[in-house]
Amino acid sequence: MSLQLWMRTPLCKVLICLGLLLVGLQYMFSGTLNVYRHEPLFYIHGNGGAHLGHSISWHHTMRNNASNSSTATLLLMNLTANNAGTTIGTFMSRNLVDTSSNTTIKNPSDLRNSSTELPLCPLIPADLKGPVPISDVAHSMEQLELLFDNVEPGGHYTPPNCRARSKVALVIPYRDRASQLTAFLYHMHPFLQKQQLEYGIIIVEQAGTGPFNRAMLMNIGFVEAQKLHKYDCFIFHDVDLLPEDDRNLYTCPEQPRHMSVAVSTLRYRLPYKDIFGGVSALTLEQFKTVNGFSNKFWGWGGEDDDMANRLKYHDYHISRYPANIARYKMLPHRRQPANPKRHEFLYNGNKRFTTDGLNNLHYNPKDLKLNKLYTWILVEISENR
Repeated sequence: MSLQLWMRTPLCKVLICLGLLLVGLQYMFSGTLNVYRHEPLFYIHGNGGAHLGHSISWHHTMRNNASNSSTATLLLMNLTANNAGTTIGTFMSRNLVDTSSNTTIKNPSDLRNSSTELPLCPLIPADLKGPVPISDVAHSMEQLELLFDNVEPGGHYTPPNCRARSKVALVIPYRDRASQLTAFLYHMHPFLQKQQLEYGIIIVEQAGTGPFNRAMLMNIGFVEAQKLHKYDCFIFHDVDLLPEDDRNLYTCPEQPRHMSVAVSTLRYRLPYKDIFGGVSALTLEQFKTVNGFSNKFWGWGGEDDDMANRLKYHDYHISRYPANIARYKMLPHRRQPANPKRHEFLYNGNKRFTTDGLNNLHYNPKDLKLNKLYTWILVEISENR
């Protein structure tokens, strides 16, 4: 039988139909599969970094091909960030699908910092050299923002090459110290990044012109910082103190640490054994255990000694680095009016440890901005409450 006659037989026609059916099924199952998910939106910055923002629905496309590879397209459109500077609204292609599997989709946060892939940062960073210079060159905030383009809005930083061992919040009580603030930011951002910390700088500013309450502002900073990130270490820091040695690690040890041991205006000597002022570090649990700082100290002095008494009352002891490491330069400033009742409050402090602090903190938040190099919190507090 010739080929032409055989192709006209019913059996041949059935076989041809089956073949076409198989080809159609193969096309259907190997074609485009559209998947829609709801994932966090990332603000994309000029330095290639990203941080978590609002949510967006993103669409990726998977297609099997001869090389068995998979690609995905992430659509980021109309990005907006309050007080976060300029963002990029654009299309961005990424390989979001593991090439070893056509169905395993990576979390978009892995694009920046995958905790499963990065090693843990060393206990003591290798690049620490010891003494660091204190610059007396004045910088504008605009200059600093351009200089530190690796800092996320709110003054938050995460090491790019390792997982930080500590998540540190620097809480700075503040009012009318603009020049000191720029000097502080210029010095502290590279200082902290060299120590490979995940950190945030939180400025808590007291509104109005009434007596300054440093301790209450630090309590407020502690409360507000926990709403921003999962910090486990809190360093309460005067804006006019700059560390002079990068071996002075900004971390929280097992016991509360007084960090500003040797200050330039005090001839680099510890003035008395129980001092806990200037710069001090406590863990989240330690600060909660002692009920934070007292809210009673309006005006200069007394609140840090009251904290030292709280630590002793709860069987903590104050730890310190050697004076040749825990050195600080104090920037010039006008002295605040002293608190006339500080000695009275110190004498009776142990009667208020459980009732005066975090658990009776009252304040009126006026504003909060995630500026490029720091989080700014403006609060109104009253001596009458």
